[in-house]
Amino acid sequence: MSTEPAPDTAAHPALDRQDIAHLARLARLAVTDEELDRFAGQLGAVLDAVAQVQRADVDDVAPTTHAVPLTNVLRADVTTPSLPRDVVLAGAPAAEDDRFRVPRILGEEA
Repeated sequence: MSTEPAPDTAAHPALDRQDIAHLARLARLAVTDEELDRFAGQLGAVLDAVAQVQRADVDDVAPTTHAVPLTNVLRADVTTPSLPRDVVLAGAPAAEDDRFRVPRILGEEA
């Protein structure tokens, strides 16, 4: 990670009340005037933190999907005998042509 000090100016343009009001409108949020001021400062802090992370020197870091190695805990896929088709279909509410019969849905035509 880079040890350079953070610059004195923010890495993004300053957000004003109009920007925050626009974002709130897009998110369908009702916010008060007091919240507009508070959110502008909070969102600015978040954007500054993201900018700081983006400045990290990661050229020698290999890409990963997980921070720690994972081991698959599933059992081996082994074929085993199943119930005979006629036994299974005998327990079904409706069967037709050696298959389960299910009711029509979503206005399908007959």
